[in-house]
Amino acid sequence: MLPREDSPPTPENSMVALPQWLVKVAFPAALLAVMPPAAAQPLDYAGKNLQMIIGFGPGGGYDLWGRTVGRHIGKHLPGRPNVVPQNMPGAGSFVATNHIYAAAPKDGTVIGIVARDAALGPITGAGGARFDATKLSWIGSPTTETNICAVYHTAKVKTAQDLFDKELILGDTGPGTGTRIYPKALAGILGMKFRLIGGFPSSTDVFLAMERGEVDGICESYDSVANRKPEWIPSGKISILFQGGSAPNPELKGVPFVLDLARNTEDRLALEFLYAGQGIGRPFVAPPDLPPERLQILRDAFNATMRDADFIADAKRQKLDVDPVSGEQLAALIRKIYATPPAIVERVGNLIK
Repeated sequence: MLPREDSPPTPENSMVALPQWLVKVAFPAALLAVMPPAAAQPLDYAGKNLQMIIGFGPGGGYDLWGRTVGRHIGKHLPGRPNVVPQNMPGAGSFVATNHIYAAAPKDGTVIGIVARDAALGPITGAGGARFDATKLSWIGSPTTETNICAVYHTAKVKTAQDLFDKELILGDTGPGTGTRIYPKALAGILGMKFRLIGGFPSSTDVFLAMERGEVDGICESYDSVANRKPEWIPSGKISILFQGGSAPNPELKGVPFVLDLARNTEDRLALEFLYAGQGIGRPFVAPPDLPPERLQILRDAFNATMRDADFIADAKRQKLDVDPVSGEQLAALIRKIYATPPAIVERVGNLIK
């Protein structure tokens, strides 16, 4: 017979039974102790949506890449979630990046594509960049980029050298984008003459403005121009003044490379830092502080998508060049950028504010 709950402990009953109140408290606590925390439990997207935030309006290069990846990445995630694209334009994707950084849930259900140059915002003191790029969860990029400054055939400026004597009117899609930061910095570093017209939600809107004669040109991704207006370059409707990136693009033979326009070592170092974002490509990111296993699930799904034959065929149909960069490589590049000597950062930062 078991002892009563209120029986005094004896050598016979002290190891046999516990008071009921202690059982009710201790058993659930012990069960919780052996269960993995919620963040460490396997992530299953079954019945869930994966939100894909796109930091620009519809129709531009980022929108195209975001929706193309979004059509395929779901099948490489456990539970095969439905991927829901959401355009969140504003301030050159600072609005989207700030949201992902501070407001989006940190559970692996939200990722986004943001401007490659947005990563430079915090280090250069850009207004509106309220995030720490080194703490964002970098998922990967489907490609690396070459930036070009191109002019419509009616523009008075015809060559890079003309920019030192004639003013060029460019369309600008907002702070944090190459359409703004490159012309502003080049004006200060090299003395080129630019005038920026802002208010355009995407590069597609700038292209329309070029056709209407409202602006003369744009500094934009080479792939974006070639994909959205494939006839422009072959037909001579636009001229490429110069190109910038981590290295000259072999497809742009004879087009001046921006680093070759530097007048001295200091200018060259400043230009290298300015164009570091081109190596970031079209970056996909997630909120900071993701549990490591959930970040790895997203990175593995992205990498699998880049190898997916259906994705590659889809990208090819849209004339998108797939040359992926892993999330680990992006994170390492961001750390390298943020290790740039302060004097160079300050010089470029002051120019692009």
